[in-house]
Amino acid sequence: MANNIMLFFILFYLINSSNAMPSFNVQRYGAKGDGRTDATEPFLTAWSLACGSRTRAMVYIPRGTYLVRNLVFWGPCKNIITFKIDGKLVAPANYWSIGSSGYWILFAKVNRISVIGGTIDARGAGYWSCRKKGGHCPQGARSISFSWCNNVLLSGLTSLYSQTIHVTIHHSSNVRIQNIRIRAPSGSPNTDGIIVQASSGVTISGGVIATGDDCIALNQGSKNIWIERLNCGPGHGISIGSLGEYANEEGVQNITVTNSIFTRTQNGVRIKAWARPSNGFVKNVQYRNLVMRNVENPIIIDQNYCPNGKGCPNQSSGVKISGVTYSNIKGTSITPIAMRLECSGSHPCTGITLKNINLKYMRKSSASYCKNAHGRASGVMIPRNCM
Repeated sequence: MANNIMLFFILFYLINSSNAMPSFNVQRYGAKGDGRTDATEPFLTAWSLACGSRTRAMVYIPRGTYLVRNLVFWGPCKNIITFKIDGKLVAPANYWSIGSSGYWILFAKVNRISVIGGTIDARGAGYWSCRKKGGHCPQGARSISFSWCNNVLLSGLTSLYSQTIHVTIHHSSNVRIQNIRIRAPSGSPNTDGIIVQASSGVTISGGVIATGDDCIALNQGSKNIWIERLNCGPGHGISIGSLGEYANEEGVQNITVTNSIFTRTQNGVRIKAWARPSNGFVKNVQYRNLVMRNVENPIIIDQNYCPNGKGCPNQSSGVKISGVTYSNIKGTSITPIAMRLECSGSHPCTGITLKNINLKYMRKSSASYCKNAHGRASGVMIPRNCM
């Protein structure tokens, strides 16, 4: 299955790279790459024409800096679309201009879409300042989002200073994100790198994510996810969850995180669930061949998540966690407890597998903490198995 999906994306990319396709250059419709002239309408015009083309088509953004407000690119389109960015897209300096809609750049109900190259800069610093001061702020905009899209390729994009989440994948399938670069300061609030929810067949391969929240978060309904060759940090690591906020939720399953490096992150690999009743679940998760460099919580399961102590005190998580494997994970922790498996009292974690874990604290052996966690361990175990 994985080989077939990879072949599809290779063919999809080659098809979209063809020089024979008609190109709709945003400058032809009035866009100026001076960073000052509003180019929103020319972008939407180019999209409308490309989307209506009976043959595969390209929306082309040449070199330059283009000021754009909220962009919603609606489908379905009549054929394959390539959105090729050789320039830079910037949001207006006034964060209210995009912050009240929830989205800055949104692809909705588009199938067979490739977004290639370029830089997008949401200029989120003013919005973060408003949030930190507790002022009257808009909800904030995600930088680039794909909702109800299928067969998506996002390649070589740089996302800077998002107001909130940099990339969201929602109710979509067969998505490949490759060679992405995401940057926001470590203190920027809720600036997750990539969030996946209610989506399947998502591959994230290669890239650097340095931000103020999770590098990647896999929320309810995420399944068949492959993450590889990622450099994460600073940030909060790669998380499954938080899950169990609601009583009825889709589960998370068939997740692989491999061959990645975490540097000075709050967490390495984390599974997080609210301490309240839920029918959610996490199963069939593989964490392997990972390097931790001065990470606060390299391996963590937290089923007692209860921010601000509201809505969940004295309750137990209903999320069922099973079949999670940690193998060949090495590096350094900046806290004594490098592995914390804190599972639900009413629904203990089962089928946890630990193999060849080597995590040091201040050049010494680290410690572990387990609660309601059941499984087995083999090979090198630093810290010691506590299950």
